[in-house]
Amino acid sequence: MNPETKPSTVTPTNDDEIDLLELAKTLWNGRKTILIFMLVAGVLGVCVALLSPKEYMASTTMVPQTSSSGSKLGGLSSLAAMAGFNLDMATSGEALSPMVYPQILHSGPFQLELMNTPFTFAGVDHPVSLYEYYSEIAKPGTLALIGKYTIGLPGVILKAIKGENSTKPGSEEKGPIAFTKKQEKVSKMMKEKINLTIDSKQGYLTLQASFPEALLSAQVADQTRELLQKYITRFKVEKTTDKLNFIEERYKEKKKEFEQAQEKLARYRDQNRNMSSALAQTEEERLQGEFSIAMNVYNELAKQLEQAKIQVKEETPVFSVLEPAVVPNEKSKPQKEIIVLISLFLGAIAGTGIVFGKGYLSGIKQKWNA
Repeated sequence: MNPETKPSTVTPTNDDEIDLLELAKTLWNGRKTILIFMLVAGVLGVCVALLSPKEYMASTTMVPQTSSSGSKLGGLSSLAAMAGFNLDMATSGEALSPMVYPQILHSGPFQLELMNTPFTFAGVDHPVSLYEYYSEIAKPGTLALIGKYTIGLPGVILKAIKGENSTKPGSEEKGPIAFTKKQEKVSKMMKEKINLTIDSKQGYLTLQASFPEALLSAQVADQTRELLQKYITRFKVEKTTDKLNFIEERYKEKKKEFEQAQEKLARYRDQNRNMSSALAQTEEERLQGEFSIAMNVYNELAKQLEQAKIQVKEETPVFSVLEPAVVPNEKSKPQKEIIVLISLFLGAIAGTGIVFGKGYLSGIKQKWNA
């Protein structure tokens, strides 16, 4: 190696430092613009926080339980069912996964029945339904009115021109379900305010209801839980119930036939007590045979009827309520501090964008002029 040759050194550039200094200088020069945007956004955030309607959230936690009789897999089938898998192939009932429960909650018949259920509202001296309250009694909030007559003004004009469907709220019936405009509006509101979450690992359900009144939120959460159990029970034991009804009808028919055969045999014996002719004995044997057949059929149907009743009870799902719905004392919305902080953050971003945008445009003009 030549001793006169020195290793080459690379002088580090200070581009990054210069860029950071320029960035800080630009932000400092535009601090007034950023502060103005933050101030405006903060004022808007305070207005939104103050004008947003209050909401209280009530929740109830429950565990769905079904009978494990006839299951060869024991508790494993119940755990698998919570995850959406049906491992219990030996049970006679149809499996209904908890994953389907939210679909039941949002179904048309369920929504109609729930919206027509009466509840207690503040300022109303008698129980009214959710449909009646939100379509006839409730007044929109300040923000809703501002949005209605600004962004939603074209829709208001079109609705006034076309008119509204004044059909009365329907109830659960067979066949297609037709929602009115008001029903669709109330149903959409209910879907936003009532939620069902499933924890498949822990095996429990959480039903939440958020409404402007604390008592109403607890009432809706509790009533929704009861109605959900009613619908799930109906789906789960539908076939078994149909079988029970069929056996019960046949049981009533055969019971009547059995009583008639018993009465005929008793009447014949009373009328022919002292007769010993072969014809009389033959007739008595014939009546005795009819009576025996009717009695055997009647007894067999009585056994099947009791078995069907037991099967319906076994297949009826039960909800064990871990935490009932409690009237909340503190509101869940609006979270005023978070709204204001987010508004300030967005104002700072908008102001920073304007500052850098002006600098970028001025740089382009300088290059263009040069």
